[in-house]
Amino acid sequence: MNNSSPKRKILVTSALPYANGSIHLGHVLEGIQADVWVRYQKAIGNDCYFFCADDTHGTPVMLAARNQGITPETLIERVHQEHFRDLQAFGIEHDRYHSTNSEENRIISEEIYSELKRKGHISRTSIEQAYCEKDRMFLPDRFIKGTCPNCKSKDQYGDSCEVCGATYGPKDLIDSHCALCGTSPVPKHSDHIFFELSQFQEFLKTWIEEGEHVVDGVRKKLREWFEAGLQAWDISRDGPYFGFKIPGEEDKYFYVWLDAPIGYMAASLNFFQGDRAKFDSFWKNENAEIVHFIGKDILYFHTLFWPAMLNGSGYRTPSRVHVHGFITVNGEKMSKSRGTFINAGTYAKYLDPEHLRFYLAGKLGPGMDDLDFSFDDYTARVNSDLVGNLVNLVSRISTGILDQLNRTLGVVSSEGKELLNELIFQPVKVGNSEDTISNIIKNSYESKNYARAMREIARLGDRVNRYVNDNAPWKLVKEDPEKTREVVTTVLNASRFLAVYLYPVVPKISEKIYKLLGLGNQPVFEDLDLSKVLEKTKVNPYEMITKRVDEKAITTMLEENKRSIPTQSKPEEGSQAAPISSNVSEREEISVEDLAKVELRVGRIVEAGPVEGADKLVNVKVDLGELGIKNVFAGIKVAYQPEDLKGLNVVVVANLKPRKMKFGISEAMLLASGEGEGLSLFVPHKDAKPGDKLK
Repeated sequence: MNNSSPKRKILVTSALPYANGSIHLGHVLEGIQADVWVRYQKAIGNDCYFFCADDTHGTPVMLAARNQGITPETLIERVHQEHFRDLQAFGIEHDRYHSTNSEENRIISEEIYSELKRKGHISRTSIEQAYCEKDRMFLPDRFIKGTCPNCKSKDQYGDSCEVCGATYGPKDLIDSHCALCGTSPVPKHSDHIFFELSQFQEFLKTWIEEGEHVVDGVRKKLREWFEAGLQAWDISRDGPYFGFKIPGEEDKYFYVWLDAPIGYMAASLNFFQGDRAKFDSFWKNENAEIVHFIGKDILYFHTLFWPAMLNGSGYRTPSRVHVHGFITVNGEKMSKSRGTFINAGTYAKYLDPEHLRFYLAGKLGPGMDDLDFSFDDYTARVNSDLVGNLVNLVSRISTGILDQLNRTLGVVSSEGKELLNELIFQPVKVGNSEDTISNIIKNSYESKNYARAMREIARLGDRVNRYVNDNAPWKLVKEDPEKTREVVTTVLNASRFLAVYLYPVVPKISEKIYKLLGLGNQPVFEDLDLSKVLEKTKVNPYEMITKRVDEKAITTMLEENKRSIPTQSKPEEGSQAAPISSNVSEREEISVEDLAKVELRVGRIVEAGPVEGADKLVNVKVDLGELGIKNVFAGIKVAYQPEDLKGLNVVVVANLKPRKMKFGISEAMLLASGEGEGLSLFVPHKDAKPGDKLK
C-alpha cells in the first residue's frame, strides 16, 4: 500500500514537566499520547520531530534547592536525568529532551521580549509587595508566615491557612514575618513589566474560531475568557529569582511562564545545532506544522498567551493545540495519601510499560475527557486483548508447530490471500460512506482517536484467531505438514500486518515480531502490501514477546509507591478543603468529644464556578439534603476544574461556623487529602445520598 501524498513537515511538543518533582502517570499519559502520534507520522513517512524539556525556573525550584543545601543548577540536573530515564522507560522517544535553563532558551526569550517591546506590546506598572529588608528580596506569598487572621493559628503561609482553610493576602496576616529569616516584611513598591494581551484580542478570536487550531470543546471554554476580557500579563519577577534576567532591567527576571513554552523552540534549535534556517523552516514557515500536546490545566497559557507572544514577535502560531483531560485512578483524582499518586519510575520497576501504553491507547479519544485507570480493568484488557488476542497469535504458531516444519515458511494459499486482503481492504461503514479498514485505522491515529484504532485492530485479531481455530494447525501438522505450512505462513504474515498497525502504540512488541520474521527494518505502513508477503523463508527462534500481567507485581508496586511518597500534606491552595496530615505531633491534640462535634454529611455539588480575583478557589453550591444548599469556597482549582465538579458526591463538614471571606460567605468545608494536582476530595460510598450522615 503506497503512500503517494507529499511528506508533511511536523514539529510536535508535549508539556514540560516541572523540575522539582518526579514523573507521574499524568506526565506519562501525555507523553504516550504524543509519542503514539509521532510514531504514526514517522511510520507513514512524514518528516516529524518530537521535542520537550524540563521546566526549570521559578520560586519553587529556588526554594527546593535552598532547602536541600544545593544550587538550583545541581537540583535541575539531577531531576533532568531522572525525568529522561523515566520517560524513556515508557518508550517516549523525543528527538531532543532539553532544559529551559539553556543558552538557546535565554537567547530566544530575549529576542521575543525585545521584539514585543519594540512593537509596543510591553508596559510597566508599579505594584506594592512585601519586602524583607534583611534578605533584601521581595517575598512571594509562600515566603511569608504569620498568624491566621481568621482562626489565629500561628505559623501559617501568606496566602492560606492550613488549619481553618481561610484564604487571604499577606497583608492580612497577624505578626507576619519572612519565612527565611523571621524579619517582619515591609510594604514596598516595585515596577513590574506586563505583556499587553488585550492588544491581541481580535487576532486570538480569529485564531481560535477559524481553522482546526483547537477542538470545539476547547473553543467553547476559550470563549468564556474572552467574555471576561483579556488582562495584561505580569511577565516579570524581582530578584533573587532563578531564571533569566530581563534585558535592560536591573534585578528583574522573566516570569517562568514566559520562557517555559519558549523551551519548545529552544529544544528544536538545540537539535538543529543552532542552524537558524532549519529552525525557521518550522517556526516561521506556515507550510510546516507545529502541534502541541497539553493538559487542560494549562490551556490558558497555550491558547492565549503563547500564540499572542508568537504572533507579536514574528513567529508562526501553532497549527493545533491538542488538549487532554486528567488521569484518575479508580474514579478519583490521583492521591498521595491513598497510594494512587503513581510515580513512573516505581511503575516501570515492576510492570511492563508497553502494557500501560496499550491500556491508555485503548481509552484515549480526541477530546479532553478525563481518563480513568483501574488496575482490574488494566489487567483484564492487557491479558485478553493484547496477550490473549494479538501476541498469542504469534506465540502459539511460532513455537512447537514451526519447529516441526523446520521453522520454514511455505506459500500463502488462495484462502490465506483472502484473509490478508481483508486485513487491509475490508470495507467499513463510516456514516453514509465507506472506507477500507487500513484507512480507518490510519485516520483514527491521525485524529488522535486511539481508542477507535485499538478496537479495529482487536477486531482484526479476532478474525485471524478464528482462522487459526478453524484450521487447528496443532492437529493438522500431524496429518498434512505442507497444508499446515500454508496456514502458518498466512498467520505470520497476518501477524506482521497487525504488528504494523500496533507499532505506534507498542513499538517493542511490534519490533520483536519483525525480528522473529527476520525483518531488520522498523514496522512502517508501507509494509501493508500484499506484494510483500513473506514466503519460503526461515523464521528465527521464538523469544518471549510479552507475558501476562502479574497481579502480585501490581500489589508490590502499589505498596512501594505508597511508602516512597510522604504522607504529610502542605497544600499550595488556601481553601475550605481540609487536607489530612500524618504530622500530628505538630498539631494541637483534640479529644474524642471534640471530634464528636464534627458533623460529616454527604453533599452533592449542584453548581460550581470560578471565583473572580482568586486563581486558587472554586465556588461550589453543595446540596446537603434536609440541611439545604450551602455555599462553599474551596481551594481545589489546582486539581479540579469547576466544570468537572457538578454532580459529584463529596464529604462535607456540615456544621462549620459560617465565615465571611472577601468573596462572600463560606458555610461548610469539603474534606480532601493530598496536595497540588494530587489533591483528592473525599468521596462517599456510591449508594450514599445527599444529607446522609457519616460516622
